[in-house]
Amino acid sequence: MFLEDIFKLVLAMLLGGLVGLEREITNRPAGFRTHTLVCMGSTLVMVTSMHLFGLYSDVVNLDPARLGAQVISGIGFLGAGTILKDKARVRGLTTAASLWVVACIGLAIGAGLYSVAVVAALLAYITLILLKRMERLIISKSKIEEIELDIQNVPGQIAKVTECMGRLNVQIRDIKMVPTDEQWVQTRFYVMLPRGMKREKLIKELKAIKGVEIYTDED
Repeated sequence: MFLEDIFKLVLAMLLGGLVGLEREITNRPAGFRTHTLVCMGSTLVMVTSMHLFGLYSDVVNLDPARLGAQVISGIGFLGAGTILKDKARVRGLTTAASLWVVACIGLAIGAGLYSVAVVAALLAYITLILLKRMERLIISKSKIEEIELDIQNVPGQIAKVTECMGRLNVQIRDIKMVPTDEQWVQTRFYVMLPRGMKREKLIKELKAIKGVEIYTDED
């Protein structure tokens, strides 16, 4: 039993580290060590819960899932620390979600569901790495450029942006906005550039508009 528990903790360290590695490489608030510790901690909680159930189930009525349930709800406090508000933009949601996933992976390991935990960790890694690349590939092949802007929330500001694009013969295919009463509005433009025009030229022209900031970072 002792060796199996050690194996669970080592496996949690490896799988949690796998998911955290991508967050570390992209310089997110919670990286390799944080994800590793969260996964190991969740595993330890589940192992402890199962041992307590085996020791005292004949004495009192125990629920072996109770401690694990507290991990699921408690991890939200840690995840909230990775979520940052930048003007109208909310960042860090992906990192918060990955912390929640590694906590669930740790619980699965603690319960002895090794295959499920390994598959979940691999799928999480695929989601963070490969699906991001696939998304970029789809956007690039469609020849539709995605431009993310923070626009000052004043009348006529978006019109200035669309007029700028019109002067450059840029076709606007779609506009997505996050309604807010804040000073800045997060806006996403999907555009098609005229032949021979580079994205950098459009970015330069948009930057020249007062009250417009270009967002280039990722979640």
